Formats: sequence, structure tokens, C-alpha cells
Amino acid sequence: MALRKPPLRDVHDARGATFTEFGGWDMPVEFESITDEHRAVREEVGIFDVSHMGEIEVAGPDAEALMQRLTTNDVTALDPGDSHYSMITDEDGVIVDDTVVYRLPEGDEAEFLFVPNAGHDEQMHEHWTAHRNEWDLDATVSNATDEYAMFALQGPDAPELLGEVAEESILDLQKFEAKYATVAGVECWTARTGYTGEDGFELVLPAAEAETVWEALDCQPCGLGARDTLRLEMGFLLSGQDFDHEDDPRNPYEAGVGWTVKLDTEFVGRDALERVEAEGVEEEFVGIKLVDRGVPRHGYDVTNTDDVIIGQVTSGTMSPTLGEPIALGYVPTEYADPGAVVNVVVRGQSKKAKIANTPFLSD
Repeated sequence: MALRKPPLRDVHDARGATFTEFGGWDMPVEFESITDEHRAVREEVGIFDVSHMGEIEVAGPDAEALMQRLTTNDVTALDPGDSHYSMITDEDGVIVDDTVVYRLPEGDEAEFLFVPNAGHDEQMHEHWTAHRNEWDLDATVSNATDEYAMFALQGPDAPELLGEVAEESILDLQKFEAKYATVAGVECWTARTGYTGEDGFELVLPAAEAETVWEALDCQPCGLGARDTLRLEMGFLLSGQDFDHEDDPRNPYEAGVGWTVKLDTEFVGRDALERVEAEGVEEEFVGIKLVDRGVPRHGYDVTNTDDVIIGQVTSGTMSPTLGEPIALGYVPTEYADPGAVVNVVVRGQSKKAKIANTPFLSD
């Protein structure tokens, strides 16, 4: 199957980007260097093309009821312009995907917009429409992924840069708040959200206007490589790597995002998660820092001090900010306390490591 392309694929190619397949999309992984792009976001500002993320719009009288029953967080707590992080789980409480849910302003054609991960938009559209039909709810569900581009402007200087080209004030937006703002003459759904741990914004805009906005936000372009090292330093989950519905099924409590589960609401997987919450989990998602030299990677074994395998690394890198090898992964609860000594097997060699608090930057 041919890879899907973001609207600015050729623009990025002309800029010298290198590309990688991610979630069925042909996406820029690096423009200058991952380290330079990472540092630009931590110290100044950088912009990511994240048009591979999905956009699903839900409208109609029962839109709220449908969203409430298919996501774990409480959408009734959202006022227009609010958003929150949430999980989509199956009947067994296993994470199918993670997402950000926006309640759109009154008068908008849709009531909710949610953003599934790359390559999950068609699956989520089918999931929503199937349950809408099963529950006989009055709601329309539209997969608008191909209609929109999505950019993430991230870094301490992001508010100043966006403020220079936005016609409306964006500084009044608090974290996880959003509104429409005109940027370089283009109406953009502008949210104070992101996945790097820095201040910043995510913009959803018509795909046909993508180049106008991209060029106006003149700063360091960043690829998915830097996005991965930035989110990893914060201990944020990556779909398909830190959880995978088929290959590495995890529930929100194992994955460290149990705070997104509101058991006083009714949603698919609620009863299973109530049991998990009551009984506890056997494994936990933890941070790991190598004491010995080496770089941990996805799939590497984690062992105890007797060299018995107790888990696997799900994400790992050499932290550009800390200059230390860091990783994420699941280990049995008896090994999950910060400071506990474990080993990571790097290219066949056992390397001493310690369980660490996340985010790593505040450890």
C-alpha cells in the first residue's frame, strides 16, 4: 500500500529533510540533526509537521453521549474550547489508542474533535460509527484527516513567535485550552497543547493553506526524530511502541495514565478497569537510567541482578538534554520503585541501570 503524504511533503523534501514511514505516512524524520532540533525546542522554538495525526469530528444531539461512552475521561467536564487527554479502551480495559479530545465552540458544525494517532483514523472512524449504530445514537462521525494539516509549534519562544503572526491574542489560552485564531490570514484551530514538555501550541488548519502558515511560522523545522527524544525525556507514551493493542496490550493503570480513567462514568472497558483499579497491577511503566555506558533501544531485555529477564525496554535513547542513556518500559511492581537496580541487555551485554522517576528532566 502506498504511503500517505502530508500536504507539505514536497516542501520538506526541498528543504532537505530525510523521511521515514510512520503509521502508514511518509513523514520527515530529520531536517538538520535530531540533536539540533531537540535543543531548539528546549531552548528556543521549533515547528513540527504532525499532519499524520488523525482528526475525527463528532456532531449531533448525541455527540456528547457517544464521546463519553468511547473514551475514559469525562467529556461532560469540558466547556467549549477545553480539551483533555484520554484513552480509548476495549471491553477488557486494554488501550486501543490515546487521544486528545476537544469540545468545539458553540455554533461550530461539529461539537467534538478528537485526534487519534497516525494510521488509526480509519479504525477510530469505524469504531465510532459501529458503536453509534449499535447504541442507536443520533450523531454524525466524520473522518477529516485528509482535509487538515496539523503543526506543533513548541518551545519557550513559541508564544512570542505565534503572537507575532496571529491576529487574535493567543496568550490568554491556558494549558489545554483552544480557540480559533487567524494565523497569516488562515483560520486555525489553535490549542495550547503539545507532546514535548515545553510550552507551545498545536494548530489544525485547512490542508490547502498549510504552506502559508508553515512559512509564516519561521523557525527551526523539526522532524519526528526530535519529537521522539523530546517526548521520551518527559516519559510520554508512544502508541505502537509503549503500548500496542495487539502486540503489547496494556491497560491505563499499567501504562501510568490511570488518572485519565473516570470510573464514575460509563464507557467501554469501565467494568474491567474497575477490577484492575481494585486489584492492582502486576507490572508498571517506569523510567530507566543506565549507569553503565550504552544506549537502550526498543525491545532490549530488562533483567534483575540475577540476570533473569523481568521486562523489556519499550523506548530508549541517549537523552540530548541530559547526555545520559534513558529508557521506558514495563517491569514487575516489585522492581518499580525509583532507585531499584536492574540491568538492560545492550547488544548482548548486561548494563547496570536504575529505575528512575519520570519525567527524566525533573528527576
